[in-house]
Amino acid sequence: MPIKTLGAQLFQLISAQLFLHATMSGTRMAAPLLMLREGYSPAAVGLLLAFFGLTQVVLAIPAGRYADRHGLLKPVRLSIMAASLGAALAVVWPIYPVLCLTALLCGGAAGCAVIALQRHVGRMAAGGAQLRQVFSWLAIGPAVSNVLGPVAVGLLIDHAGPAPGSMLGYQAAFALMAIFPWLTWLLLRRVQEAPNSQPVKTETETGASLRAWDLLKDRCFAKLMLVNWLVSSCWDVHLLIVPLIGVERGMNASAIGAILGAFALAATGIRVLMPLMAERLQEWAVIAGSMLVTTAVFAAYPFMPGAWGMAACSVVLGMALGVVQPMVMSTLHQITPAHRHGEALGLRMMAVTASSVVVPVLFGSVSALIGSAGVFWVVGAAVGLGSRSAWSLRDALAARKATQSL
Repeated sequence: MPIKTLGAQLFQLISAQLFLHATMSGTRMAAPLLMLREGYSPAAVGLLLAFFGLTQVVLAIPAGRYADRHGLLKPVRLSIMAASLGAALAVVWPIYPVLCLTALLCGGAAGCAVIALQRHVGRMAAGGAQLRQVFSWLAIGPAVSNVLGPVAVGLLIDHAGPAPGSMLGYQAAFALMAIFPWLTWLLLRRVQEAPNSQPVKTETETGASLRAWDLLKDRCFAKLMLVNWLVSSCWDVHLLIVPLIGVERGMNASAIGAILGAFALAATGIRVLMPLMAERLQEWAVIAGSMLVTTAVFAAYPFMPGAWGMAACSVVLGMALGVVQPMVMSTLHQITPAHRHGEALGLRMMAVTASSVVVPVLFGSVSALIGSAGVFWVVGAAVGLGSRSAWSLRDALAARKATQSL
């Protein structure tokens, strides 16, 4: 596709993704705050937050298969209805059981929609350079929506009711979240479906049913999933351990927030720059280099004496981890059959989302045994060893390109 046409359509898709994802990020902020206001325990609030990821784990592979069969618009239309319904229920019945249902609907909707969008964008691109460009741009959408949703919700909670934090303010916030998904539909309703280059297959040549797990029999795909899991775990470990180290060193909440904010800004900033350098980048080199830098930063982090040193590490880590997702998405689209892209994306999302639930619990317990610094060193060592798998993607990608050129 010509780059100008691709750019115009991509801007439309990113804008559409932004509003649907902002619905999830906004409700994910408002729902726990309301339950804490109502006196619910931290354990109950934690369970509520877990529901945002639960449906993504359960529905990821079915959503990928559905996208393979039906393209972009049908999955997104269903996601829009689910997200809007979830937020609307919270307006009418802002009670704990209903908010758990809201979390299931909004979280699942965002996950299913992003699989369909990623699949569609991958089919728009022609060649590795365009894949790297489009996925770098697409990765900016969730970062912006993670600001838009919580900021909009926070303003309404504080200012829409008779007093800051009133129930009316929370209901106004949920009402806006119920409207956001329909802005996604306004932006997407005229988008043309990308044609299927291959017919969708449901059986192997021997007649056996195709299963998503069969994709892991491909060593290249399995290595990519391992690398993706290791890198995504680093995000979760960083978000968990930095507050623990900050509290141990007597830092206030503003300093800890600034360190984590520097990480998010660096990750977003590098993704803005990546499309400009896409033609000069190689997926395997970027991923392997990122993992080695992450290993070095995790080794150095515990030795940083104060907030400024930790913030510097946070910036470097944000840049290193921020470049990986677009490279993983580009590689995934090059090594998996076109008729199974949605399924492969669903398998990836399931692994990443499940990791974001398990890793904080696991390493939170481990930190009590070996300390916060020990967690950084253990995870850093695992990522360093895993970089060998990223490095080996070079030969696999070269072999796939040679096969496709024949």
